[in-house]
Amino acid sequence: MSATPSGDPTSSDPTSSDPTNSDGDKTARVRDTIEPARRTRDLTGRHVVITGASSGIGRAAALAVAAKGATVLVLARRADEIDAVVEEIRAEGDKAYGYRCDVTESESVDKTVAAILDEHGHVDMLVNNAGRSIRRAIHRSTDRLHDFERTMAVNYFGALRMTLALLPRMRERGFGHIVQISSAGVQVATPRFSAYLASKAALDKFTEVAAIETRADGVTFTTIHMPLVRTPMIVPSGTQGPSESPEWAAATIVRALTERPKRIDVPLGTLAEYGALFTPGLRDRILHRYYRALPDSPAAKGEPTPVEAAPAVATPPRPRSAARRVTGSALRRAARWVPGTHW
Repeated sequence: MSATPSGDPTSSDPTSSDPTNSDGDKTARVRDTIEPARRTRDLTGRHVVITGASSGIGRAAALAVAAKGATVLVLARRADEIDAVVEEIRAEGDKAYGYRCDVTESESVDKTVAAILDEHGHVDMLVNNAGRSIRRAIHRSTDRLHDFERTMAVNYFGALRMTLALLPRMRERGFGHIVQISSAGVQVATPRFSAYLASKAALDKFTEVAAIETRADGVTFTTIHMPLVRTPMIVPSGTQGPSESPEWAAATIVRALTERPKRIDVPLGTLAEYGALFTPGLRDRILHRYYRALPDSPAAKGEPTPVEAAPAVATPPRPRSAARRVTGSALRRAARWVPGTHW
């Protein structure tokens, strides 16, 4: 079963051409099909796998990516939620297929990837979005090593399983793009998130090395250092500060897939990185004050979560004025000229 329209040049497999051609010829052919799409925000003909796509950022990203013309392959653990997302996408006339997959289990990942490749032929892009977050101070975690193990199992090893499972086929075709959903907290060193941020930092460094090694293979990576996003995952942690909508996060993922930059950050993360480099003592004092100012959540203290803490509901993003859009775009372009800035 093929999910890609026939006759679409982006759906052809470069490896099916004359085997006598050199690697350089193969790379040139792939670039010929990639570059036109790169200059637009269109993803027509692309097969995009999104993990953790049953709710929150993953669900919003699946809807947004499908709206750009991609065939979205929705992965999550709960079959009923997968079906709901797939139906929602198809109701808009877009293309989606659902697969039940637990990224913490190698057998589940292997079976899912084998099924996807059998039914769709190839995967162009992967968004490693599935994640687990724990907000708990270290002094409350001394007897909870499993907190660190659980976050590593999903955020690091889960993303690695998906990446390593799809990488050989991407290298064979001479094209692939992998988006890793990291956190701005890695740059900030946000207190109470030691387990979560350690797992994301590990993924960051793996991705940095992988991008260097696969540069000549046509496989690229984007790391998104997401700010706090209003999803059900953050509800047990209580109030943490300003946050973005899932739709904002989805638009950022679309940008990562279409423009394929090395990184996408937010200003707060960049400022924190510069602070750690130039004024580390001041940065630590500011973050310690933040740590002391915000109390532990009931969940972190082992107390029942208040009844009123219902799952976060996605709200439509506020429309931005033309002036704000132009100003924001100009600031992002200007920031890219500054070393270490990736807005």
